[in-house]
Amino acid sequence: MMAAMASFSISIVTRVLAGLARDCKAATAVEYGLILALMVIVLIAGVGSLGTQTSETWNGLYNRISVATGR
Repeated sequence: MMAAMASFSISIVTRVLAGLARDCKAATAVEYGLILALMVIVLIAGVGSLGTQTSETWNGLYNRISVATGR
């Protein structure tokens, strides 16, 4: 029973993917999706780096103020 359902599911997925491969609009949508995913990854990395640098700057400022005030 499970093997029949698995092969049925695979055949549905294969037909859908074949239809998408023939459809130019779907190919363009996939390309845009990949570009968007790459942009999100780059943005996440950039924001993470910026957050680290900002944190280090504020910690350094805090340490200098603590030393200057003797706290």
